[in-house]
Amino acid sequence: MNRHAHGFTLLEVLLAVTLLAAALALGFGVVRAAGATVARGELMSQRNERMRAVSQFLRTRIGGAQGIVFAFDRQSGRSLRFEGDARSMRFVADLPDYLGRGGPHLHVLQVVDAGTGRGKALEVVFRLVQAAEARAPARPPEPLVEGLTRLAFAYRSLDDEGKLGPWQPRWENPDAMPMQVRVQITDTQGEWPPLVVTLPQAGSYLAGGRSKI
Repeated sequence: MNRHAHGFTLLEVLLAVTLLAAALALGFGVVRAAGATVARGELMSQRNERMRAVSQFLRTRIGGAQGIVFAFDRQSGRSLRFEGDARSMRFVADLPDYLGRGGPHLHVLQVVDAGTGRGKALEVVFRLVQAAEARAPARPPEPLVEGLTRLAFAYRSLDDEGKLGPWQPRWENPDAMPMQVRVQITDTQGEWPPLVVTLPQAGSYLAGGRSKI
């Protein structure tokens, strides 16, 4: 009885190679998609963590404003307790705990250009306040967050009827304090949840002099 050895035909080999290549391509695609999903998840997690950290810092610092005089207007002689516009704020609060126990310090929050391709940045400067005068800063500005496309502060206080008035892009009563401050931030990935901070001590320094100490 004769035995004939049978091998694979060229067509069968080509078909097997094609199926193997398709399987490998599909596998690599799945791996790439999984890697991209993980990367997006990490970026989203980092962004959320950054939003929480910055929002908590601003809520604590702004909410801790004390209404302490940090300077006097040279022209009018009015005491300065709180200054603010759409891009900057100045007020006195205790130095953050991570910097030690330094007592009341002027907080200067301001929006600056972070540099080419880095968008805008929010930074803070701390200056010791003594005898109604802010000393020269002992530390350089601290960047809080970079890569922003927009950041805007707004302010409001009580109107003549004792109700919260409209939001204003500039605080016009530097010897008083706003009841609330709003912070709107947008980065390259979209708008952050709006942050509204109530100033507990504002009632003692209301605009118009109704309850000002």
